[in-house]
Amino acid sequence: MTCFGAHPIVAVRLFEGCLKEPSCVNTAAEIEVDERWMRQALAAASEAQARGEVPIGTCIVSEDKLIALAGNRTRTDCDPTAHAEIVALREAAGKLGNYRLTEVDVYSTIEPCAMCAGALIQARVRRLIYGAADERAGGVISRFRICDTDFLNHRIEVQSGVLEEECRTLMQEFFKTRRGRIVD
Repeated sequence: MTCFGAHPIVAVRLFEGCLKEPSCVNTAAEIEVDERWMRQALAAASEAQARGEVPIGTCIVSEDKLIALAGNRTRTDCDPTAHAEIVALREAAGKLGNYRLTEVDVYSTIEPCAMCAGALIQARVRRLIYGAADERAGGVISRFRICDTDFLNHRIEVQSGVLEEECRTLMQEFFKTRRGRIVD
């Protein structure tokens, strides 16, 4: 599912390599659950920001239980692949004892990049829920459409726009603060 700027309750199913007209409505209870877990991802993003990282957070949930929670760690770990989604996927796979995470939902504050979207496909996650789009480098909808391409053998149910304003504001304020300073 994805909202594409529509009312946050209306969603569009994203399966079989094509977009369909709005076909389902999230219940108030579903919205509440998604917002609760997105707040966890936002907390991880804030912690990442406190370490000087780009403030992106991810949490992975199965059967309404937290499996993994991570923020970006690229600078902290000196690892270009240590995006929040990758760090959380690694933690979840370790905890569950399987690299296939078919029964999990992934909450990310920002639309995953191409690398992270590919990792979500490889892990076979059930559902991706993200806050704000990444118009420059989004790998899910904005640029590459990795999660619903018919070239791959797995498609992910996607929903965007959950706590979108909070997620977008955190990123915008971070980069606004960094402008004017020399950044390595």
